[in-house]
Amino acid sequence: MKNFPAPQGALLFCLLCLLLACKTIPPPTPFGALPSERQLAWHQMKYYAFIHFGPNTFTDVEWGHGTENPKVFLPTALDCRQWARTIREAGMEGVVITAKHHDGFCLWPSKYSTHTVRESNWRNGQGDLLRELSDACREYGLKFGVYVSPWDRNHPQYGTPAYNEVYKKTLEEVLTQYGPVFEVWFDGANGEGPNGKKQVYDFPGFAEVVRKHQPQAVIFSDGGPDIRWVGNESGYAAETNWCTVKKNFFYPGIPDVNDQLQRGHEDGEVWCPTEVNTSIRPGWFYHPAEDTAVKPLSRLIDNYFSSVGMNGNFLLNLPVDRRGLIHENDAQRLRELKQFLDAAFTKNLAQNAQAAASNTRGRKFAAAKAVDNRPDTYWAAEDAVREAFLELEIGSPTRFNALLLQEYLPLGQRIQSFRIEALDGDAWREIGRGTTIGNRRIVRIPMVTAQKIRIHFQGKACPAISNVALYQTP
Repeated sequence: MKNFPAPQGALLFCLLCLLLACKTIPPPTPFGALPSERQLAWHQMKYYAFIHFGPNTFTDVEWGHGTENPKVFLPTALDCRQWARTIREAGMEGVVITAKHHDGFCLWPSKYSTHTVRESNWRNGQGDLLRELSDACREYGLKFGVYVSPWDRNHPQYGTPAYNEVYKKTLEEVLTQYGPVFEVWFDGANGEGPNGKKQVYDFPGFAEVVRKHQPQAVIFSDGGPDIRWVGNESGYAAETNWCTVKKNFFYPGIPDVNDQLQRGHEDGEVWCPTEVNTSIRPGWFYHPAEDTAVKPLSRLIDNYFSSVGMNGNFLLNLPVDRRGLIHENDAQRLRELKQFLDAAFTKNLAQNAQAAASNTRGRKFAAAKAVDNRPDTYWAAEDAVREAFLELEIGSPTRFNALLLQEYLPLGQRIQSFRIEALDGDAWREIGRGTTIGNRRIVRIPMVTAQKIRIHFQGKACPAISNVALYQTP
């Protein structure tokens, strides 16, 4: 055998070691139902605004009858830039506006209705609120979404087969004239129209219109198909919250399954995660008597942890007042919530932690990938492993009272339960536990001081954890 000169032999040896180290180890096999690209984009969001505004704002009711004179809609100082500025400063990422509520009043001059801003005296009948709001959203870097109620208590064709085609044309107007739409919100409410009849909705046909004109938009309803209602209007997701649901089980307006809407289905065949909605006031539309009834900061903080922190997105309603502005009391509470969130989540105390794991499938999926603050990397165990733990060495004794966990969603939702331990002297002490994780789980615990923590995971497939972070919240 020929002997290589020492330097050449050393180089060959190093190259061989490098090749062995770089041996390709495949990622875990995706498990169960998986999110689409539009759903993954939605999962990247956390917190955005709902705005209820229309004739109900001026008649002091929640559900209008469709018989209101359009001239009651007359905001005196409407400024969508004030809305967008307030929402942006609150740390929100987008807006969903009630373009048409159950009364049938359209906030744009629809060609398919005579109950619109065109028939009001606002802007001398020349106004288009969707135009003003979508422009303001672009100016302030917000995403624009629309609520378009299929129920219409004004339209004379409601309750007949012809109405479904009218509604599709109405959707087309909204989805083709105002730029990108990130979410289309379908309410499941279904009641009588002017002729006393109810409508049999063509929801598959409505979805086709959305897919044609705004293919990147997620569709919301009790049955999705992209995101689902959380089953209550109080702003709380369930402790166990699966992104998956059974195929064809939920549908818009489905009765008496609120608990299942909250939890989802562990073995569901369809990816349809939860959006958690509530209002900053008792009502959805503006009522002067509620100016002093804005929810306290503690309630909104709890809603944030119980939505964004419980594998959902938080949709917080802001009832625009009769001037056409977000009321000062609401804006002040939003500022207070923003101050809390900044103080709570700006500093990740695990940013420089050293990570180890009980099992890993190779360097590309090492424990360190769970603390590198990159959404596209993750720690993963070997395929056969269903239980494993991550151990973080923080560096020095550190005080914290919240822990963020995130799964790598392109591989599916895998974790069934977890528990958290802190090293107390020479012994590990449990400080928290939970069930599902999904996109985001924020675990609140009593304040603890620790230098090392362990998170034990039990899953339906091998763990794939993209992010672990520690925080000290106010």
